[in-house]
Amino acid sequence: MSTPVPPSSLPITKTGPIIVIEDDQDDQDILEETFRNLNYPNRIIFFKDGLEALAFIEKTDIKPFLILSDVNMPTINGFELRKLIYNNAELSVRCIPYLFFTTGTNKQGVQDAYAMSAQGFFIKPNSMTALENTIRKIVEYWQECHAPSQYAD
Repeated sequence: MSTPVPPSSLPITKTGPIIVIEDDQDDQDILEETFRNLNYPNRIIFFKDGLEALAFIEKTDIKPFLILSDVNMPTINGFELRKLIYNNAELSVRCIPYLFFTTGTNKQGVQDAYAMSAQGFFIKPNSMTALENTIRKIVEYWQECHAPSQYAD
């Protein structure tokens, strides 16, 4: 059994920003409070629509730790955004974990998400305690997970 890696020695991709694409201001505020309570070192960057997030991801040299995306958003929805990232050769090789984080879904929505190689699909919990538990599990999973993007070329 290996010993955990201290946060200060994690590769840059592990401490990169968490991109949250959420058009509802109340949900943004709740997520911001949740991340503050969990005290992760990652900066949280919010976007209200997928095109803004895509423009940022395309032009930045920063390597995001992960993307949490709502499904139902203005301009382009979360599925459309995932397809744009997945089909963009430069972005797909960056291997940024893309997780859907939404208020509800159905079987087809979950199947569609995984068909486009989303790395997770989560329903937003209704309580702060449950939300903190879900976010903690997501972040801790991805801190432990190895991805091609964390290795230098």
